[in-house]
Amino acid sequence: MTQNLAKNSKPLMREVSPGREGRDITRPFLAASALLVPQDTVLQGRGGDYALYEDLLRDDQVASTFQQRRMSVTSAEWGVVPGDDRKESQRAADHLRDMLVRIDWDAITDKMLYGIFYGYSVAECLWERRNGLVELADLRVRKQKRFAFDNQGNLVLRLVNQYQGELLPPHKFWHFSTGADNDDEPYGLGLAHWLYWPVYFKRNGIKMWSIFMDKFGMPTAKGSYPANATEEERQRLLSALRAIQADSGIIVPEGMQVELIEATRGGNVGYEQFLDRMNGAIAKVVLSQTMTTESAGGQYKAQVQKSVRDEVLRRDARVVSTSFNNSVARWLTAWNHPRAAPPRVWRRIRDEKDLHPQAQRDKILFEMGFRPTLDYIQETYGEGWQEQK
Repeated sequence: MTQNLAKNSKPLMREVSPGREGRDITRPFLAASALLVPQDTVLQGRGGDYALYEDLLRDDQVASTFQQRRMSVTSAEWGVVPGDDRKESQRAADHLRDMLVRIDWDAITDKMLYGIFYGYSVAECLWERRNGLVELADLRVRKQKRFAFDNQGNLVLRLVNQYQGELLPPHKFWHFSTGADNDDEPYGLGLAHWLYWPVYFKRNGIKMWSIFMDKFGMPTAKGSYPANATEEERQRLLSALRAIQADSGIIVPEGMQVELIEATRGGNVGYEQFLDRMNGAIAKVVLSQTMTTESAGGQYKAQVQKSVRDEVLRRDARVVSTSFNNSVARWLTAWNHPRAAPPRVWRRIRDEKDLHPQAQRDKILFEMGFRPTLDYIQETYGEGWQEQK
């Protein structure tokens, strides 16, 4: 079978199933000049405006957990390593590191991490010439909903009076998408997609809880009027009932009665447990665990959940660093150091564990004649290491 395959077939080099030119059945009515619409079902069902997701950030649990996730990444150590050990590559790495320090790489990373929330992020590169080299004067992170993608997957700037938008120039914008389960969705799928319903139910639960507490704190006033009461008398009675909540004394038209209806059901009717459940769901979506936002027992459980959280943070760091390395870092290297290998930006999310026993074991194995690989060193002790020559 293998021999027949080698003799009678050749690899087809062109792409057969790109999501464009009417070949994508998930977008069957897409015109050749139309912009792609996000396939996020929650967003589609509620108007398609990302303002829907911006509103989720007003929730206290969403704001605090997502801030925790971003700060854990931006507070981690970062650096730039050369693409290889040649002097030209080292100069390219040093040059890039100096630029990132000058423009505040941590602040830029924090803003770009909102792409994890929405599904994609866009930043504009502001270039300048300095000492004969092209440098980054700044990286301006833009609002996601100002941009769209055409049916070729190209980034487009939305304009008020131009439906098709403005096609953006190459080597000018850095963007990434994340979270989608396929490569046909340039908008990605952010945390907001999964956060919408827990936040929605939580807000409605708080509303109902407030009504419940209002009924216990201030009983409902009931007024009774005679059958022959005029409309004016009825309105005076209604005004008197409304005044009960604000005034210490009221007057009631003669022949009419006022009584208070006390709520008889005790307890909190499960509202508090319901809101805790929704807060737990939000924490799981954002952090993939709940123990850094809630009190839960068990040291082993805490270690497992922290390990899960650290993996999430490492992925966030890789998404930002890898997309930057594959775009901006390569452009700058091609313009300024064409003979150098492009440098790589990295972040190290450290485990809070004692690496000394591990290092001692590795030292003993090395003395026995076993040399660890660079991949093992980076996986165990973090990125930023190079072999000595």
